[in-house]
Amino acid sequence: MTDLTPLCALGAPEPRRTARGALSLTENPDLALASLALRAGETQPAPFGLTLPGPGAFNAAGEVLALWTGPGQWMLAAERSPDADFAAELRAQAPGCSITEQTGGWCCVEIASATGAAPLDRLLEKLVNLPPAALCPGRAARTGLHHLSVFVIRRSTDRLAVLGMSSAAGSLWHALDAAALRLESFA
Repeated sequence: MTDLTPLCALGAPEPRRTARGALSLTENPDLALASLALRAGETQPAPFGLTLPGPGAFNAAGEVLALWTGPGQWMLAAERSPDADFAAELRAQAPGCSITEQTGGWCCVEIASATGAAPLDRLLEKLVNLPPAALCPGRAARTGLHHLSVFVIRRSTDRLAVLGMSSAAGSLWHALDAAALRLESFA
């Protein structure tokens, strides 16, 4: 008999978690994702009551957030069970737009600091080649992290989320965990 237990992106039945000094890293398997693209002649919708953001920003309304991914394009995310059909929910909110399910293609690592912004800022300095203002609270950016293309969402001064390709979940976790471990050893 084949075991069909669902697994998280990092290959275990439960999300991976670790603490490194002031930082905690947690795999988030309950983040549903869908992309939204405007079709020619369509007006920009306000799905779930969100004003879709411009470059470098994200907006949130309740449990749903949207980040800009390109001209007329956004990624929307919501805390949902892995089997929820978030793309169908979004399609109902944005008729006339092109909606594509993205949940299975991405993994999310949530990083929190127990001592405020400084540990997250130091971590970002080690990982991404962006000026600090590009990732202040309320900002989001697509950038390179080691050899990976990722979205970094600065949820607040003490929280950020990193979205990377599910196929590279192990590499993403390793890069984040190794950098957090190096910071812990210098604290």
